[in-house]
Amino acid sequence: ALQLDPENTGFIGVETFASLVHSHELPLDPAKLDMLVALAQGNDEGQVCYQELVDLISSKRSSSFKRAIANGQRALPRDVLLDETGLGFYKRFVRYVAYEILPCEMDRRWYFYQHRTCPPPVFMAAVTLTQIIVFLCYGARLNKWVLQTYHPEYMKSPLVYHPGHRARAWRFLTYMFMHVGLEQLGFNALLQLMIGVPLEMVHGILRISFLYLAGVLAGSLTVSITDMRAPLVGGSGGVYALCSAHLANVVM
Repeated sequence: ALQLDPENTGFIGVETFASLVHSHELPLDPAKLDMLVALAQGNDEGQVCYQELVDLISSKRSSSFKRAIANGQRALPRDVLLDETGLGFYKRFVRYVAYEILPCEMDRRWYFYQHRTCPPPVFMAAVTLTQIIVFLCYGARLNKWVLQTYHPEYMKSPLVYHPGHRARAWRFLTYMFMHVGLEQLGFNALLQLMIGVPLEMVHGILRISFLYLAGVLAGSLTVSITDMRAPLVGGSGGVYALCSAHLANVVM
């Protein structure tokens, strides 16, 4: 340690570290080694911190690693992720999600190599499946598949939101399971799966569920102050929130 870091700073040069890895044949994943070298090349001194090495080996992203990823100014020593060959269908899908959601090549590589299938993106799938089941049940019960809100029995549903029912707090959210017809349901379901599932795979169930439900709640609150006569159905508020979140990725 004294030979590598005589001043006891906790850092060593990237060239010294690379030679150390090759001479001692440390069991370090080549992809992680690339990320560590790229991280070192991203700071002014070109040095490797021991804690960053520990975090990388344990698959923990330190604050310094996050900052290095955020500045987007490191040159990767290997080719971009798109050049990876011999991938199965699922890994190709994960790569697609990485490029669809993450704006930085370094971040894409990190996500690609650290991605785990568990837990799966169950929130958006569960919401979409529930919306389909509810629509089919009401369609069969009312024998009406378009413009269901015009049926008097439909408006008696305990799920529909109307400003006159705002004392029943659950309606502020449960209206997202009801839909006017097949067109509205199909449009919302398609966007939820195309945009929501990749977002959930990258950002996790807690963030995406909060984002989606916040959009749904914003919809019912907006109707409450803009049109006191209008009934509200559909998950469009949540879908708009997902689209807005994805817009940030598109801009970056």
